[in-house]
Amino acid sequence: MLRPIRFAAALSLLAIAACNQATVRPDPYSEMAIDTHDGEFATIQQFVTPKGISVWLVEEPSIPILSLRMAWEQGSATDPAGLEGLTNAMTYHMNEGAGELDAQAFFKRMEELNMSFSCSAGSDNTYCNASMLTDNAEASFDMIAMAYGAPRFDEGPFERFLREQAVSLETRETNAGYLAGRAMDQALYPDHPYAREVSAESLAALSRDGMRARKDAIMVREGMLVTAVGAITPAELASLVDRAIDGLPEHAEPVEIANVILSEPVAEPIIVDLPQPQSLVQFTGPAMTRENPDFYTAVVVNYTFGGGGFDSRLMKDLRVAKGLTYGIYTGVNAHKHIQTWSGSGQTKNESAGEFIDSIRAQMQLVAEGGITQEELEDAKAYLTGSYPLGFDSNSKIAGNMMGVRLDGLPVDFFDKRNAMVEAVTLEDANRVAASYLDPANFTFVVVGQPEGLDE
Repeated sequence: MLRPIRFAAALSLLAIAACNQATVRPDPYSEMAIDTHDGEFATIQQFVTPKGISVWLVEEPSIPILSLRMAWEQGSATDPAGLEGLTNAMTYHMNEGAGELDAQAFFKRMEELNMSFSCSAGSDNTYCNASMLTDNAEASFDMIAMAYGAPRFDEGPFERFLREQAVSLETRETNAGYLAGRAMDQALYPDHPYAREVSAESLAALSRDGMRARKDAIMVREGMLVTAVGAITPAELASLVDRAIDGLPEHAEPVEIANVILSEPVAEPIIVDLPQPQSLVQFTGPAMTRENPDFYTAVVVNYTFGGGGFDSRLMKDLRVAKGLTYGIYTGVNAHKHIQTWSGSGQTKNESAGEFIDSIRAQMQLVAEGGITQEELEDAKAYLTGSYPLGFDSNSKIAGNMMGVRLDGLPVDFFDKRNAMVEAVTLEDANRVAASYLDPANFTFVVVGQPEGLDE
């Protein structure tokens, strides 16, 4: 028989145990809903972390490295007027010191952890990429959390950024590719945000406080996308991601920009004078969105026309047959707000006229006569056969997954892509070629001191 004191103590212990059991809560990370897609190239696990971040993960336990991609749906095209270059300035500083660590200490700590972390801005999106040893994942994510939550935007790195940009402003005026792009922008969509450029005045208007505000306007939890490949489980990754984004705002009002409406093609080549022995020729016409059923038909036609290296008609004619260039290449570009079919190549100034005439002649041949069945099959064989090369490293897989997510494509896109290429018929190819490769659709820009062009 228990004595009263011992009996009371036993009851107390039982009560404490019951209380402890009652306060045990389920682990939200181990109980996440995970949608697994067992694809041809990778098994992709999709989940939303307890703090609301959407993640695609490919577990790769054989390699103790984690490749990480993070992105947001705002980029440099939404820089405020007069502050062009602000988003690039902000992303430049995201690994230039955070918390108690200045830039030098931040980089030293990343070296100690064998990790990398950097951010960048495109026209439509802002990106942060990281790579780390999975053994160091917790400490590496602490560095990312520090960068997101307490970036320093110190005076030293800011002054260095401004010096680098000042040099860039000067050197771009002798960069043929930049000059051609600027002239094309002004010809086809002069009033669109895509045509704006960084200037000495916009750089002078940048500030450290402005960069902080820009970070908070872009890097928010809502709409943030994450892709990852490595030796890590969904629960482990979700916990680390949620820790990293603790310092990010929940929401910011996005800035919308309109889709580009291309101006009418310019009939005669636009000439930008630049003293150099060669002329750079760029040409651009309209294309279609990724959602358009003809998109992969255009990709196949493009391979035959100018995208297939020495297999393309442009290379066979302009390089092999005529010796006018070392290389010429074309591509179908389907971005969020603009879709173009464009190409470029270089030739001697004295052959610039013949070079452009030959490009237009090849366009006319494809538009009027189409491509052959053999060319169609060769294009499809290359485009489908080379596709798996985009999945031969963790970094490539993470990057491809992010590209698919930003394009709004489904998780099974990787499995269906080659079938969409294979489905292209000769009739479809020649219909698209006739519609899009009419030379009258294209604007030409020439940078150099070209000869043989009509004044």
